[in-house]
Amino acid sequence: MKRGARLGEVKRVLVVDDDPTVSEVVAGYLHRAGFAVEVSADGPAAVARAAARPPDLVVLDLMLPGMDGLEVCRRLREQGPLPVIMLTARGDEEDRILGLEFGADDYVTKPFSPRELVLRVESVLRRAGAPTAAGSAAAEPWLRAGPLALHPAARRATRHGTELALTIREFDLLEFFLRNPGRATSREELMRRVWGWEFGDLSTVTVHVRRLREKVEDDPARPRLISTVWGVGYRLDAPAPQENDGDGAGDAR
Repeated sequence: MKRGARLGEVKRVLVVDDDPTVSEVVAGYLHRAGFAVEVSADGPAAVARAAARPPDLVVLDLMLPGMDGLEVCRRLREQGPLPVIMLTARGDEEDRILGLEFGADDYVTKPFSPRELVLRVESVLRRAGAPTAAGSAAAEPWLRAGPLALHPAARRATRHGTELALTIREFDLLEFFLRNPGRATSREELMRRVWGWEFGDLSTVTVHVRRLREKVEDDPARPRLISTVWGVGYRLDAPAPQENDGDGAGDAR
């Protein structure tokens, strides 16, 4: 069985790159891994195609002519939650950070191994989660801290009862913190536990923590939920859950 088939129904991947050689190689590897692949050579075409028929994941080159990858990523995010893996040039740390800040879930630096890209695609799609049977989803408890509530199986998170629009990595990061309240965790461990990488650019963790704070803190510049532990990493300071948030979790308590 091809690997893509193990993720459930055949997943569709949109590859956006103006270099036909790169697109052809990437599409070929993804096809062989069991994915259905579509290709766009520019940003406007990619945004239009994703709006007409949303893919399960987008592989997006940062350096596109005209509408660059950052703007494409922003517009894709406006359409709804959609996993994005950004392709960036090696050494362009600022571009990688910008890509993550614009909502990319992961990145791969050029030149890259197509096999590595396939593994990243599979990893992100696994974390996106397949739909869960209603019975098992209802049986799993919500994780709570202060104004936050998160349901792992349903892939839902709320703040004061309002649904949070989180990327896949942001959701996984928040879930890790909620499962480990009061525990200081290094960026290296977060990289291993949340991303599944033994090594990588630790600025990835920093950017995702910053983006998560922007969505869960009253004042992200003075965080009270996700604290920085200097010389160590980060810690979720978990106040008592706030009741009657209207997050739809009452039947799961």
